[in-house]
Amino acid sequence: MTPSPRDGTARRGASDGVQFDPIQQLRAHEYVAEQIRRHIALRLISHGESLPPERELATMFGVGRPTVRLALRLLEAEGLIEARRGRTGGTFVLQRTDDGRGVAGEMVTRLLLRRDQIEELLDYRQTLEPAVARLAARTRTAEDIQAMQAAQSGMLAAESEPEYMRYDTEFHVAVGRATHNRYLAEDIEQIRVEINDALSLLPETEAWHRRLEREHGGIFAAIEAGEGDAAAAATELHISASDRGVRAVLASLHRRGR
Repeated sequence: MTPSPRDGTARRGASDGVQFDPIQQLRAHEYVAEQIRRHIALRLISHGESLPPERELATMFGVGRPTVRLALRLLEAEGLIEARRGRTGGTFVLQRTDDGRGVAGEMVTRLLLRRDQIEELLDYRQTLEPAVARLAARTRTAEDIQAMQAAQSGMLAAESEPEYMRYDTEFHVAVGRATHNRYLAEDIEQIRVEINDALSLLPETEAWHRRLEREHGGIFAAIEAGEGDAAAAATELHISASDRGVRAVLASLHRRGR
């Protein structure tokens, strides 16, 4: 007599229709392509900017140049990059060629289609980022502090809005990485990927920039001093102000789109 499970339920076997998908292991060139793709999505590499040379990319990723070439071919096929020959050649992130109205219109359409998702993400961000800053104040290293300082300096020296946003993103990513927790760091990066379009529609004014820099300065000072509660409070203040701006933009776009 075959014993039954203790809970009295029928034992299920492979013949009961349970199926699993095989694990798809990323190959080296796909990993390289995904990392570059993510940097483009985060706007850490701007449209029109050149990627490092193949040899340098190979050193960065710890792979051979043939692997880098395969990765670049993938990205070129996706229309993300373009290889140019000549003395001023290289591999460039493709600059959009449509006019400003076309780009803005496409961005607005994307935001309206994803409004509910973005608002949920804003709620998540309000919960996550203060906790990340609190932990970063405890776990940050000298290298993490340098990364945050470099991002702040970049914001102050930025000569265009895309460049400013790039360093704004770098600051938040640096705080996430300072936790030395891969899951928290990845979530911070993913948040930026998802909301960068909305953030780019916030005011491009000197007063707005100075406020962001003061708020980043407060977060940085608390993390550098190892004061977790102060870091969390400064981050909550910063995120709340940004959140209000993004929600106002989304509401305005929704009204105009009716």
